[in-house]
Amino acid sequence: MTNKTLFEPYNLGSLTLSNRIAMAPLTRNRAGAGFVPGDLAAEYYGQRASAGLLISEATQISQQGQGYQDTPGIYSQAQIDGWRKVTTAVHAKGGRIFLQLWHVGRVSHIDLQENGSAPVAPSAIRAAAKTFVNNGFIDVSEPRALELGELAGIVNDFQQAAANAIAAGFDGVEIHGANGYLLDQFAKDSANVRTDAYGGSVENRARLMLEVTAAVVAEIGAGRTGIRISPVSPANGVSSSDPQAQFDHIVDQLNALGIVYIHVVEGATGGPRDVAPFDFGSLRRRFKNTYIANNGYDLKLATSRLAEDKADLFAFGRPFIANPDLVERLEAGAPLAQVNPATIYGGGEVGYTDYPAIAASRS
Repeated sequence: MTNKTLFEPYNLGSLTLSNRIAMAPLTRNRAGAGFVPGDLAAEYYGQRASAGLLISEATQISQQGQGYQDTPGIYSQAQIDGWRKVTTAVHAKGGRIFLQLWHVGRVSHIDLQENGSAPVAPSAIRAAAKTFVNNGFIDVSEPRALELGELAGIVNDFQQAAANAIAAGFDGVEIHGANGYLLDQFAKDSANVRTDAYGGSVENRARLMLEVTAAVVAEIGAGRTGIRISPVSPANGVSSSDPQAQFDHIVDQLNALGIVYIHVVEGATGGPRDVAPFDFGSLRRRFKNTYIANNGYDLKLATSRLAEDKADLFAFGRPFIANPDLVERLEAGAPLAQVNPATIYGGGEVGYTDYPAIAASRS
């Protein structure tokens, strides 16, 4: 047991965070024309800058990487400029923010793809999933399998997106390797039945995720690179026949690359923590830098896991939507406001920037 608290400063590589609470990525579908984050996004993230670390909503690295309407990108100059307003607002309040880099793979729809083309995937296996398109949730489209010669382009897109994120003022990036999106699709054999160097064995299925990470490290440095993984989450219809072996190997290799953190979804994303047998302690022991724990954490659980040294930082998701001052509320033992589910995805300021801080709600 330790005497650490959630509300003490923490050194994340060369960055000093004000506390051990991270804001998890939260898709809000409010990007403007050209998939550019606007002034409301700057206000939204600035309101939440008291989190030790803000991790942005998932942000596509290319048009091909988009899977939902009105999600922001990081592949055009206008997008870089839009995100710079966000990072400026966060830094003005003393916050730290990483951008989550995203390629959805097969979790997309032809209406979002260039010229109505099929989404891409490791194998031509349709996901048992829905996506948010044309203001509603509909089934994803049938994907096509990526050709071997296309994979270097995917790696390059992640690398360029990381450079663009730093140009936009982010403190670092988080590679999205979780929740049934492209890199997770390659890692899990329910979605990947390839017979080339990117399919079959544990090592081959990990290859694309690790090549992307190595490229991002080469571009911006290991100290500014994190990754999110979800070893047993069935999100977007993926599963692995050997998750322990698969993710022990992945984390060993991530540790060798020296990245600053792994952000681990423990259990089913947004669901039960005990969805499948898995030793998350094995990942904790294998990885020598920061371990961010995610999924179903509240103040009590995070405090107990910190005391047991099970993680270094703890990510909170939906509570940050309705509580821009979540850190202050948790520290004061104050009640939490509840999220309006009707305003999570899409829209304007309602349900986005109009949730009051506790001081305002008491006045």
